[in-house]
Amino acid sequence: MSGDDDIPGIGQYDDFHTIDWQRDIARDRMRHRYIVKKRQDSLWDLIKGAHDAWSGWVCVLLVGVCTGIVAGVIDIGASWMTDLKFGICPQAFWLNREQCCWSDTDTTFDTGNCSQWLTWPQVLGGAREGPGAYIISYLFYIVWALVFAALSASLVRMFAPYACGSGIPEIKTILSGFIIRGYLGKWTLIIKVVGLILSVSSGLSLGKEGPMVHIASCLGNILSYLFPKYGRNEAKKREILSAAAAAGVSVAFGAPIGGVLFSLEEVSYYFPLKTLWRSFFCALIAAFILRSINPFGNEHSVLFFVEYNKPWIFFELIPFVGLGIIGGCIATIFIKANIYWCRYRKYSKLGQYPVTEVLVVTLVTAVIAYPNPYTRMNTSELIYLLFNQCGISNSDPVCDYNRNFTDVNSAIEKAAAGPGVYRAIWLLVLALVLKLVMTIFTFGIKVPCGLFIPSLALGAIAGRIVGIGVEQLAYNYPKIWLFSGECSTGDDCITPGLYAMVGAAAVLGGVTRMTVSLVVIMFELTGGVRYIVPLMAAAMASKWVGDALGRQGIYDAHIALNGYPFLDSKDEFQHTSLAADVMQPKRNETLAVITQDSMTVDDVETLLKETEHNGYPVVVSKESQYLVGFVLRRDLNLAIANARRTMEGITGQTVVIFAGTTHQQLAPPPCLMLNRILDMAPITVTDQTPMETVVDMFRKLGLRQTLVTHNGRLLGVITKKDVLRHVKQMDNEDPSSVLFN
Repeated sequence: MSGDDDIPGIGQYDDFHTIDWQRDIARDRMRHRYIVKKRQDSLWDLIKGAHDAWSGWVCVLLVGVCTGIVAGVIDIGASWMTDLKFGICPQAFWLNREQCCWSDTDTTFDTGNCSQWLTWPQVLGGAREGPGAYIISYLFYIVWALVFAALSASLVRMFAPYACGSGIPEIKTILSGFIIRGYLGKWTLIIKVVGLILSVSSGLSLGKEGPMVHIASCLGNILSYLFPKYGRNEAKKREILSAAAAAGVSVAFGAPIGGVLFSLEEVSYYFPLKTLWRSFFCALIAAFILRSINPFGNEHSVLFFVEYNKPWIFFELIPFVGLGIIGGCIATIFIKANIYWCRYRKYSKLGQYPVTEVLVVTLVTAVIAYPNPYTRMNTSELIYLLFNQCGISNSDPVCDYNRNFTDVNSAIEKAAAGPGVYRAIWLLVLALVLKLVMTIFTFGIKVPCGLFIPSLALGAIAGRIVGIGVEQLAYNYPKIWLFSGECSTGDDCITPGLYAMVGAAAVLGGVTRMTVSLVVIMFELTGGVRYIVPLMAAAMASKWVGDALGRQGIYDAHIALNGYPFLDSKDEFQHTSLAADVMQPKRNETLAVITQDSMTVDDVETLLKETEHNGYPVVVSKESQYLVGFVLRRDLNLAIANARRTMEGITGQTVVIFAGTTHQQLAPPPCLMLNRILDMAPITVTDQTPMETVVDMFRKLGLRQTLVTHNGRLLGVITKKDVLRHVKQMDNEDPSSVLFN
């Protein structure tokens, strides 16, 4: 095939540069037309054409299968190592506490009365309960937490620095067209998986859901190289990465539809309809594979299945919206405090000691968390406990009501809260404060760490407290007009677990600013389809409050902190500046250009040495400045190096020609024809084009740069970096914070 592929390396990009969406999509169309034309030639070409057509589906199938398997390994490993902090199963050390106790009782799981599972005091020959046992358990909990966290941080620091953090801000930036070499590589994948198991097991206030998106994207990137259509074209590769991101959320929560909507709403920049179908297929396969492995150990494929299906009452919309407001406030406090701390870490000496910071945060977390049963337990278990309804089998203090159960299947009657409930409320308030503070310091340290589960936990705690309050109001004041209708019967009309669910959605929505995907993830996560309206009300209230108190969600705030060149399509540009105000160079300066047929190889190489631009406009002559096209710096370097290697007679005085065959006949031989690497149809605007239109073009067309002309004559260039700096300047922010090209 003629064109770019004649010269090795043409069409690739340097590290920390933005891709040219239009050029890559045009190259793919040209490749596709070539394959369609060749189909008629032979049976082999027909097979190659069919393979090309199916390669996208095969690729997302492989991504889905691999993501499901890796997620199963992470879930099983994290569950076992988390329980290792508390004890061991001596008969079969590879079993976690739940599996060990299953083998003991075969049918039910009760950790309190499980003879097979030995706590560390028992392993050392002591009693299960008592002050001595408490101290030994406390020490083992701290030591194991420090060992796991130290291993995770050391692996990240030594082998894959990109494996730290959530990964979602970077995935958003990469999907918008930015190149970060190694971020989705093999070493990052391996260390992210191992480090994630260790960091989750350490008991730090973090989750594995964000990193699962990064892990799935790594798999998508690696597997895309099996299919040259995607591996060699950065714009096409991002279609696979969008599907992989959907699969990541799908396995993290057992929420395939939520995963697709998350990819569409939160991370993807370019999301055509075929990517929607492939993302759906990828998320479906990943969820199916994970369900086959069954790491949740129950008959449900969802993480926090709720057993209740009692209808919510209309007046409850008031506390649900109230929870949305509380969630938005908690989220804003978290975002502002976390960004402040991350900025301090970045610009102070603290950033030079990442492993020490991880150990200090882990030590403080473990010491504070152990005395409170709600911070000591696995965060997923805490959320499940708070989402659940208090039934006959619940022995936790949060379910200490003055009820008399006569029948397991009978309806749960209204009852006054016992002393255990009030004690649990104080412990939950303490847990809320500790979780919030520890998550502020944890998100951003140099271990793999996600934000979804800590956010859900914060919201679930707040929601459960509010739910218990409303429930006791209904019990103590049944004659109030709000409660008089539905709550007049003897049955319990308020479900505190539902409030925990709504609160969880409110905080997560406030932190991430998700709306549609959040509601779908929440009802897939719990199986509570009939509670969509309360979830929607809380999600919208949370987003409105969050947007009013602070414009950015946590991921956008981290993108801005790191200076990534991300143009958010959700932000509106409403200023009256023109293209001439933003273009480089300014009116009195000269623009670095290449002429179409009068510069030598030496001239071009000197220009490349003296300037650092990513590309150069090609003009008829320096006097006329009439625009001919645009050529990329990398392509120029590759083409000249390739010509020196393969063509005879190429010297520094050889004339470089970018025009057609008529100019080749006029030029003295030998001449170097580079018309193949010239973009003859670059995107241009006039100097009087409003910047509002230019910003829209950069967002919607995924431009890397646009040329500014006046009556066909070249005046200047506007790059994506220029646009980002101008947007920040107009918003009274620091324009120098945009670090990359």
